Amino acid sequence: MSYVTTKDGVQIFYKDWGPRDAPVIHFHHGWPLSADDWDAQLLFFLAEGFRVVAHDRRGHGRSSQVWDGHDMDHYADDVAAVVEHLGIQGAVHVGHSTGGGEVVRYMARYPGDKVAKAVLIAAVPPLMVQTPANPGGLPKSVFDGFQAQVADNRAQFYRDVPTGPFYGYNRPGVEPAEGIIGNWWRQGMIGSAKAHYDGIVAFSQTDFTEDLKGINQPVLVMHGDDDQIVPYENSGPLSVKLLPNGTLKTYKGFPHGMPTTHADVINADLLAFIRN
Repeated sequence: MSYVTTKDGVQIFYKDWGPRDAPVIHFHHGWPLSADDWDAQLLFFLAEGFRVVAHDRRGHGRSSQVWDGHDMDHYADDVAAVVEHLGIQGAVHVGHSTGGGEVVRYMARYPGDKVAKAVLIAAVPPLMVQTPANPGGLPKSVFDGFQAQVADNRAQFYRDVPTGPFYGYNRPGVEPAEGIIGNWWRQGMIGSAKAHYDGIVAFSQTDFTEDLKGINQPVLVMHGDDDQIVPYENSGPLSVKLLPNGTLKTYKGFPHGMPTTHADVINADLLAFIRN
């Protein structure tokens, strides 16, 4: 397996598939998953002639289960280590959920990497938690509850999330796919409980407002209006208002996990944006 060691000694696992001279797309996964969550995209874009890269966030998947550094600044620094190691500056960066926050923080923290374009899919920016300045956010008690469930019975929690709201399998007429549910559980349980516990604070309490304002590259914001994990109204539309060169694409009835449940639609729209 392929790893890069960060400046603080963390081993970050990555996938790097495709011709060395092909245009690069770097994928950033959501909480509490791994690079495997991008399988449908990696195979699609590989077949389209791209070089595809995806890494496991620290404490997730096959990366080191360190006890600290589970915050957006460290996540961005880990991305920088992968980018520098592979020499893939100027890539297109695509982030889902927490991975969208990671992309935004990376671009803000490392402006020297002239990222070509970015895509935020059902992403956590600009801010998830409710504050006086963000009244439409979710109450902190919601995220405290997530942490309590991770600490109490992570294995059950990681079954309940994909069986229900993550993929919209709790909606009338939607048939759950056991393979997808099991794969979500598998990815989550491989990672570190400590990383996942701390990561809830990272994805819910990080304010990306100023980061978004400073990103001048083209950014496509893709969000389903039936997202039960990162509510549409407080994410996609607000991010686009802050981005100098952002475009919002809304998907009627799509769930949070739409890169998996609607891979054909998402892949086609990603391809069109990247090639435009």
